[in-house]
Amino acid sequence: MKTPNYHDFYQIALVPIGKNDRLALNESDAFMGMTCTHWLIAVEGVQLYEPKIYFHWKVTIYPADHEGDFDWTNPFFVSSASKCMDNAIQLASSLVSSSKNDHLTVSTELEKIS
Repeated sequence: MKTPNYHDFYQIALVPIGKNDRLALNESDAFMGMTCTHWLIAVEGVQLYEPKIYFHWKVTIYPADHEGDFDWTNPFFVSSASKCMDNAIQLASSLVSSSKNDHLTVSTELEKIS
């Protein structure tokens, strides 16, 4: 299994999981019986295989504990890759706001649809 590129991994926020999001997390594949109290929201670089080094950027959300420990093999949400890091940061910021309002699971479902 290929490990993620943590050289280009930027943690945006560690936000407590609200009651509504907790219910959705418990029913998701990302749960796996872990004791998770927070969402770790990050922007990750995806290196393209070209002669020059180029990256696309995705937003990944992991269930984590209060210290930010998480299982990188089991993300709750992964966005599609964007050519522009600013777009990924904007999406991550939007998801941080949703998580603070206990609506992260609704926002990620809407993001998957669009």
